Amino acid sequence: MATNKTKLLTAEDLLRLSSQGVKGELIRGVLHETVSVGKVHGRIAMTFGGALVGYVRPRRLGTVIGSDAGVLVQRNPDTVREPDIAYISTERMSLEDQSDGYLEVPPELVVEIVSPSDRQDAVNDKTLMWLSLGVLMVVEVYPAERAVMVHRSNTPAVTLTGEDMLDGGDVLPGFSLPLSEIFDP
Repeated sequence: MATNKTKLLTAEDLLRLSSQGVKGELIRGVLHETVSVGKVHGRIAMTFGGALVGYVRPRRLGTVIGSDAGVLVQRNPDTVREPDIAYISTERMSLEDQSDGYLEVPPELVVEIVSPSDRQDAVNDKTLMWLSLGVLMVVEVYPAERAVMVHRSNTPAVTLTGEDMLDGGDVLPGFSLPLSEIFDP
């Protein structure tokens, strides 16, 4: 009896496909195509990412990347995930590292902007995955609720709303961003 076994893709396959216009994540060798999620998501990503770049770059603390960069989190089968925003310190990756391909070290900070189509269990799973890989701080941004949930390993999550201020804690000491800057156009 013949079986129909799907060929698992590698991170290199995903890079090749992206050069052909295919956008997505690779989860245990299986392509999960992604689509554009809209202007609110894009505005929040640029605002948040811009604030991080404005803090990190002049201090030469590390690198801030967007979702298109991708993070290789597992090999055999390969998994490449796309955080909306990530910060990697110079302790984990040199500023001189100009290699192409996916990031192969876990970032210290990951920001995930939750879209209306995202299932909460999938958001939770992704946050737990990031923390288990050594990410020190995961920030989930909920535009519809104008809320932010901050996760750290071995610490209860903290929800911020209204006039609260998001700070970088021990991941980015001195960094702060008012929630109003994240959510207000």
